[in-house]
Amino acid sequence: MDATPQQEPSGLPNPLPSNKDRSGGLLACGVIEIIIGALAALAIPLVLLAALLARKTTGATAPAGSYFLSVTSYAVISAVLITLGIGSIRAQTWARALNLIVSWIWLAAGILMTILITAVLPAAFRQGFNRAAAMNANTPPPPMVFVAVILTFMIVLFAVFLVVLPLVFVLFFGRKDVEETCRRRDPVERWTDRCPLPVLALSLMFASASPYYLLMSVTFPMVPFFGKYLTGIPGGLGCVVLAGLDAFLAFSLFRLQLAGWWIAMGSLVVRSVSAAITFGRGDLLRAYSRMGWKQPQLDLMNSSPLFRSGVMLWWGFGFTLIFAGYLLWTKRYFAAAPIAAPTPPEISQPPADSGDRAAGSY
Repeated sequence: MDATPQQEPSGLPNPLPSNKDRSGGLLACGVIEIIIGALAALAIPLVLLAALLARKTTGATAPAGSYFLSVTSYAVISAVLITLGIGSIRAQTWARALNLIVSWIWLAAGILMTILITAVLPAAFRQGFNRAAAMNANTPPPPMVFVAVILTFMIVLFAVFLVVLPLVFVLFFGRKDVEETCRRRDPVERWTDRCPLPVLALSLMFASASPYYLLMSVTFPMVPFFGKYLTGIPGGLGCVVLAGLDAFLAFSLFRLQLAGWWIAMGSLVVRSVSAAITFGRGDLLRAYSRMGWKQPQLDLMNSSPLFRSGVMLWWGFGFTLIFAGYLLWTKRYFAAAPIAAPTPPEISQPPADSGDRAAGSY
């Protein structure tokens, strides 16, 4: 086979691709995502098994709606990861864009989750050991070295899954040669090309929250509202309102409408203030009780260090602060509609005969 570069009509050889083909990396990332998606699907029977064990050990379980919400969440996560994995294997441009967005969100949330786990897990271990000792006084406490090793292993495992893995995806899918590989193999314009990626990430976050609120309206209707938790019919209506608002914001942000950005910023401030006031003044256990939670589950929740400490409030504050900063940063992609320049008035020309008469009078 002749290896001589093909000549163009001008006599110059065709330029070689400037970036390395990354099809192998796209294949590897796609396989990893499909595996993680399959593991997320396996979490569904574990949730159902946890409900069964809770019924046997405590005699009561949480309302079925809360388990249905968890099962649906795992099913959606599994479907999204498997779809993105297949798209990455096929080197689709939409898959590369969505993978980059999901990886950034995964990384930001994973860092906060790792901090939360590191702060809460030791206290949760101590509480579990104390409960076991109270149930059986003859059981000796485990060695502290053993506990330290288990805690360290679990924290490192969470850090790898929540921080290291999404960081690898961010660095890979953000490479220019990965983008060029997808462009060569999928040269068709996709819907993800119609909006800047940072704004597309915002739009997708609101778009994913909208059906989640709709699902909450029938399975877990609870909304914080300036000092109290709305449950039942008021809570369901509140979830429907939030679902409609987020659907509107997703559409307007995707269309790069400045009004949508201002409404998103204003709603974020209102929601944050309402949640902070409600978390400080509202009775969360009473709200759960009104939704059908039994006393054993309420006692277990009340004894949890995650509930008793203010770590959840600080975690929520940190997430809101990051999201608000990101929303402010995306303001550069939104611009007001250009103001049309005023049209100069037309100057009427005098008739030719009147001009001639005026010229002849001098």
